Amino acid sequence: MAFSHGFGMLALFTIALGFMHSALAFNITKNDNLAVYWGQDSAGSQQDLSTYCADDTIDNVILAFLYIFEGTGGEPVIDFANTCNQWDDPVFPGTALANCGFMASQIAACQAKGKIVTLSLGGATGQVGFSSDSAAKSFADTIWNMFLGGSSSTRPFGSAVLDGVDLDIESGSPSHYAAFVNQIRSHASGKSKKYYVTAAPQCPFPDANIGAALNAAPFDAVFVQFYNNYCGLDQPDDYNFDTWDNWARTQSSNKNIKVFIGAAASSQRCGSRIRRYQHVGELRDRRAGSIQILWRRDAVGRIGGIQLVHPFPTRVCGGCLTLRDRAANNRYDKAIKNAMTSHAATLAAKKGGSSKSTPPPVDDASQSDPKAIMWAEEEAGIKPEEKPHVKSRFFRD
Repeated sequence: MAFSHGFGMLALFTIALGFMHSALAFNITKNDNLAVYWGQDSAGSQQDLSTYCADDTIDNVILAFLYIFEGTGGEPVIDFANTCNQWDDPVFPGTALANCGFMASQIAACQAKGKIVTLSLGGATGQVGFSSDSAAKSFADTIWNMFLGGSSSTRPFGSAVLDGVDLDIESGSPSHYAAFVNQIRSHASGKSKKYYVTAAPQCPFPDANIGAALNAAPFDAVFVQFYNNYCGLDQPDDYNFDTWDNWARTQSSNKNIKVFIGAAASSQRCGSRIRRYQHVGELRDRRAGSIQILWRRDAVGRIGGIQLVHPFPTRVCGGCLTLRDRAANNRYDKAIKNAMTSHAATLAAKKGGSSKSTPPPVDDASQSDPKAIMWAEEEAGIKPEEKPHVKSRFFRD
């Protein structure tokens, strides 16, 4: 069927606008979602949660971490660095569970912008695990009542109702997590609100800690940690995205599961040394074997987007960025989001019969001299400024 040039341009513009609009809210069916873990700024300078939801870049904010399943008084323990923790904030009587009720308005502000806010359980220093299926189900009841759609006199985020849970299990016994997930699913069944269950496996396949549960219970997405591992983004010969894509097609109990490409936003801190993936130009022009190249494979329908450990990278070892730093670094997070959205629009246009697309606008900052936006320590022989190391629950010693 032939179309006039004017109509074709209008249709193309409509497609582009549709994808720009999709960036405004989380949509699990899309492949241009940006998920970030918030709460473990090892430099101690992270901003309020609502600050990171101020624009349309981030789609899924993952609160990290609930890192002890059974602490003082038998209750879990949460830690969000300088924002809220058991040492600097009030705790519920007889427990080490911080009362972070002041975050309710921040969570609501994020959700009002169409973002989902989930809670990650575990982390590198997690004290986690279950002795039986019944213990796992009981803990799922606790999580549902404290953080999700249930009710309890102990609600760490007050009136806020989170959008789901994430399992970043890196220690303890791998048993009984399927029972936990299925119990959460049971609670969420029939509710008007959608609740998500995700996991963050290491890229070596199968994951030693959560791999069995991934096959036995329905997860919505996996944030595969392609960093800190031999199969990471910085190891092109061993990078094993295809293995995880094959698992999603053939083994996952949820055949609609989405695979997110997990990348470290601070290469020195995570050991992945993925500077070339942080060059905005290379993300956009396909020279880094990154987003767009991956999406040309037949796995497009299973890719959910990109997940970052620390939202915004910095030259300084071990830290996240403040808003000032985000501007100075030309918003790496936004550059990734724009690259994904642009490519999603291109794919949609091609599917509709056109070979061209109109990408979303890109900040002027991302068009500046590449030397201003890439990490060039290796090339220039510059030694990064060192800061005192503050332990983060993201990373193993």
